[in-house]
Amino acid sequence: MIPYGRQSISQDDIDAVVSVLNSDFLTQGPVVPSFESAVKKIVESKFAIAVNSATSALHLACLSLGVGKGDLVWTSAITFVASANCALYCGASVDFIDIDERTYNLCVNSLEEKLVKAKKTGKLPKVVIPVHLCGQSCDMERIYQLSLKYGFKIIEDASHSIGGRYYENPIGSCKFSHVSVFSFHPVKIITSAEGGMCTTNDPVLARKISLLRTHGITRDQKELANNSEGPWYYEQISLGFNYRMTDLQAALGLSQLDRLEQFISRRNLIADRYIDDFNNSKIIFQKVIENTLSAYHLFVIQIEEIDAARSKKEIFEELREMGINVNLHYIPVYRHPYYQSLKTFKFEDFPNAEKYYSTAISIPIFPDLDEKDRLYISTSVLSLVR
Repeated sequence: MIPYGRQSISQDDIDAVVSVLNSDFLTQGPVVPSFESAVKKIVESKFAIAVNSATSALHLACLSLGVGKGDLVWTSAITFVASANCALYCGASVDFIDIDERTYNLCVNSLEEKLVKAKKTGKLPKVVIPVHLCGQSCDMERIYQLSLKYGFKIIEDASHSIGGRYYENPIGSCKFSHVSVFSFHPVKIITSAEGGMCTTNDPVLARKISLLRTHGITRDQKELANNSEGPWYYEQISLGFNYRMTDLQAALGLSQLDRLEQFISRRNLIADRYIDDFNNSKIIFQKVIENTLSAYHLFVIQIEEIDAARSKKEIFEELREMGINVNLHYIPVYRHPYYQSLKTFKFEDFPNAEKYYSTAISIPIFPDLDEKDRLYISTSVLSLVR
């Protein structure tokens, strides 16, 4: 079975992890800061804070921006549930923005329309979380301009996107946001087995995130409420979490960064070949906006103009029977029973997300996908939907 995504582990990666296993520190050692420094250099942010998952990173990003009970957070209708759950963890409420039908990202026109209505009713969001679906950046400059007009903060969910670019800016540089979040899950662009990271240019936010990931505990003399009682002394000054990344994970992530450009180049090459194969067919694929570089974590196709007798479900199942482990990214968050229990979201309020859900299939893309398998995937898809 050809997976939709898979990690690429080299001998250098293995050696890096073994080196930590043979060291004095499996966690809370020097490799995590080294990984953070390497990431902030690549994405051109002032700060980077490593954590144990992108979900944790999203949670801490919300907390650092003061999200709490009574606040509203908006995110894309098409995303993994963590992009919305992070606000609920803080006691806030969540609402969704429909997607652009061609880029699959948060539709900025829909966002602006919703903001106009929300201002009239006094229900503007405190935070908006654009999601760079598949590795393709949202139109961040337009979203940023709206944030200045309507007073909300921005967290970029860049879980799919390390190595991508928005115009001349690396995704994660936070030029048009307050915090960005990366994921290092095994199927993402680089992996630390499990892991995530926040980047920001704001020293206050960086310190809040760093403190909260480690139980809210500090040894910093400037932050202590009381005089130090000795070199062992520490204080818990806020209610934090154990969201730390281990040195084992950081070692893998740091080693993987050496091949980041190679991974992005290979993913774009595979995507370009899929596009060439599908250009004159009924298959629709994600539009990449001009002057950007997608990280291509995913390659999503839509199969909307097929014969009425052949459903998406049938094609999905047939592709799996052919040994191609296609997937779906994602079910609209508002459709999940838990979210329906919070509020009766009307499916018709999100027509583009509904159309996407009824037609989208993620086909395999990962650096080690060879041309023989890639061509087999294209040929198999085309045989079912021509």
